Amino acid sequence: MKFTDFICFDATIQQLETDDRDQVIRALVQSLDKAGKLPSGQAEDILQAVIDRENEASTGMGKGVAVPHVKHPALQEVIGAVGISERGIDFSALDKQPVFSVILLLSPEDSPEKHLQAMETVFKDLQQEKFRRFLKQSRTAEQVEDLLREADECPSW
Repeated sequence: MKFTDFICFDATIQQLETDDRDQVIRALVQSLDKAGKLPSGQAEDILQAVIDRENEASTGMGKGVAVPHVKHPALQEVIGAVGISERGIDFSALDKQPVFSVILLLSPEDSPEKHLQAMETVFKDLQQEKFRRFLKQSRTAEQVEDLLREADECPSW
């Protein structure tokens, strides 16, 4: 699976306005909803499911990155959105450092294999220091899209 298979580039937020974890998640969910990627009337329920999942265990993987994610019965396809923060966000990351790049991942409840494929795509690239640096430095939605498309084409950083 590639980033272009599930990331909604129209929902990219290149300058997250808050450093509050739940508000960042809300902004990304709302951005996906505004882009028409969520089932009608389900945004609040999906948002709460992501926050509940985050409260169980932080998705702040360290090195400035978080990947909040959830499987939800209302979803028909894997969908994701990217948010970038200049200030940093407290995601209770493993390394206790602030998060600057957030990739929200939402998946259908009945497609665990697709969820795992998308997670594998995300984590494969996020393990690369060069990729994380370029993602953090992206200042426009176009730069985020270009980076993710390049990652799809050139899997070895």
